[in-house]
Amino acid sequence: MGTHVIKMPDIGEGIAEVELSQWHVKVGDLVVEDQVLADVMTDKAMVDIPSPVHGKVIALGGQPGEVMAVGSVLISIEVEGAGNLKESAAPAPVKEAPAAPKVEAVVESKPAPAAQRPAAVCQGPMAAREADERPLASPAVRKHALDLGIQLRLVRGSGPAGRVLHEDLEAYLAQGQSNASAPAAAAYAQRNDEEQIQVIGMRRKIAQRMQDATQRAAHFSYVEEIDVTAIEELRAHLNEKHGASRGKLTLLPFLVRALVVALRDFPQMNARYDDEAQVITRLGAVHVGVATQSDVGLMVPVVRHAEARSLWDSATEISRLANAARNGKASRDELSGSTITLTSLGALGGIVSTPVLNLPEVAIVGVNKIVERPMVVKGQVVIRKMMNLSSSFDHRVVDGMDAALFIQAIRGLIEQPATLFVE
Repeated sequence: MGTHVIKMPDIGEGIAEVELSQWHVKVGDLVVEDQVLADVMTDKAMVDIPSPVHGKVIALGGQPGEVMAVGSVLISIEVEGAGNLKESAAPAPVKEAPAAPKVEAVVESKPAPAAQRPAAVCQGPMAAREADERPLASPAVRKHALDLGIQLRLVRGSGPAGRVLHEDLEAYLAQGQSNASAPAAAAYAQRNDEEQIQVIGMRRKIAQRMQDATQRAAHFSYVEEIDVTAIEELRAHLNEKHGASRGKLTLLPFLVRALVVALRDFPQMNARYDDEAQVITRLGAVHVGVATQSDVGLMVPVVRHAEARSLWDSATEISRLANAARNGKASRDELSGSTITLTSLGALGGIVSTPVLNLPEVAIVGVNKIVERPMVVKGQVVIRKMMNLSSSFDHRVVDGMDAALFIQAIRGLIEQPATLFVE
């Protein structure tokens, strides 16, 4: 038998070190070629590291959350053959993703020798776990389980790599195995349990970026109320007429169009500020970052050249990028290069928010929820659909008056939607 040492690969872009985010194997596991061994986190995305060989894991080179240098030992695998020590960098990453890996328990690209092949591959739900074993699950699923009084380690996960999904919780309840069937008094029982969650991987990157943005930029926010009745009527009309053939429109592509038109008069908002070099770069291209929530946190995929896109083109691209981010398939290029960001919590948008800048950008436009309210129009009280834009700016670069005029310009375009298309 021999030992195959896999070193941390050079992922490119001049990166000298990466964070080890998650192991998908443990010492003693049998692995096959192309099976995902670990996730590592760069400044921009999560990357899967596959195995170049068949064999048995005999040593792991680090712990989740550890920052490892390119070229350092990642994992050692016992392989059949001569007793020579073999070293290699891991093969080129097979997937770039901002979210947790969406892979099966074993990915096999060619048959392995019988002596090296695992005895069986579990394709079904995982069995109940040990008391100290942390199951794979998104934050939303963990919160749902907590609300239901379910211990996640007792739930069989049907997702990739045994990940627990919302439907697994429902199935567990249906089997009558949860605490939900306990007497109502149990809801008032004292609880002393604690859970420590290590801030690693994508959550660490998000925390670092948010902290960096709030420390470096001089944030100020501006909130404006907008009457969206007319544009909602236009959207409904276009969806009724063209929805079946071109796809349904949400409000977002209209807002992207409003940004594009308003930026013609306010180019200082479509900019990046290099505060170390003290240089502001204004860009002609409008690359709109669309903040998107995923299981591992907030991602910002980029709609490139929004200035050259129609409503339906923007809508299609927004949908494609959002799905890619949520499913862990967005590439590093799709998650970088924005010039201004649009953020929305949809129906949960609240009344007012104070979004954090996506550095090095200098402006972010936040969308709050639409509500029907009585408004006075031409001396008459009428019901109108109203929405707030809660936007933030970098006061080092953007003056308050310019920010207010910029948002007022967007307001005018939205309230008179025909002006979005008048050249």
